[in-house]
Amino acid sequence: MLQQYHRIQVAIDGSSESELAFKKAVAVSKRNNAELLLVHVIDTRAFQNVSSFDSAMVEEVSETSKKTMAEYVKTAKDDGLEKVDYFIEYGSPKSILGREFPNREKVDLIMIGATGLNAVERLLLGSVTEFVTRNATCDVLVVRTDLDNKPALKADK
Repeated sequence: MLQQYHRIQVAIDGSSESELAFKKAVAVSKRNNAELLLVHVIDTRAFQNVSSFDSAMVEEVSETSKKTMAEYVKTAKDDGLEKVDYFIEYGSPKSILGREFPNREKVDLIMIGATGLNAVERLLLGSVTEFVTRNATCDVLVVRTDLDNKPALKADK
């Protein structure tokens, strides 16, 4: 019996890695007749260091995110995917993408881009992708190639 996925989560953060994950997630969702859930996390910890914290800043980031996510939904629908929606979450990307969102939304596959951080940044910050692969309770597919399965990411130097 072939594995059939029903609710596929893909993390969108504006990086080229998340773009690859998005494109593959659309293809996998179409093949599985699955619902695609696009998730963007606004890391609220980034605002804690801003001395002149202003709620207008959060609103501006939220509005930009909504427009970007709506474009992703349109792209997926233009490519023939019928069941697609987006979510904008606030908090820690690691815990939201790896635990909270997939559990709340009953996700059965997470597709996520390979880390865009360099080796030093991974050491200091930790990789969201690594956290998700270690902590998710559903299948996780880390995307490293384009739609033709050609390596699309540069190796760390």
